[in-house]
Amino acid sequence: MARKVILFAVCGAFAWAQEAAKQNPAQQTPPPQAVPAPQPPAEDNPPEEDENEKPQVYSFNPIEAEHDIKIGTFYMHKGSYRAAAKRFEEATKWNPGLAEAYFHLGEAREKLKEKDAARAAYAKVVQLAPESKEGHDAKRKLAGKF
Repeated sequence: MARKVILFAVCGAFAWAQEAAKQNPAQQTPPPQAVPAPQPPAEDNPPEEDENEKPQVYSFNPIEAEHDIKIGTFYMHKGSYRAAAKRFEEATKWNPGLAEAYFHLGEAREKLKEKDAARAAYAKVVQLAPESKEGHDAKRKLAGKF
């Protein structure tokens, strides 16, 4: 019985809304207008750079660094090594003393076949935390050929 009452009320409200829309067409929303696609800039007249866009200013923020490491790790598991390396670089800028970020950066650079950049990242790990797990792994990678 309660279901019938609810169904009746819903149908009545729907019918009332349709009737109100027929009587007052000014309140109806107009159909969306087609927006022309933006035209590419002419070769001889390139667009100006956005002057309002300021470069990112980094200050010590360990929370942002950890956030970037988590996202970078996600990208590593996904196989997007360039995106992962970018996130790990961001983490090193937010917290320059975080050896974990440099270690993961080295791994991403290693996957991208950027050996010099990977060696530099591993050397920074050894400099920051030589006795940590990452430090031992970085020493092993620097001693061997990767």
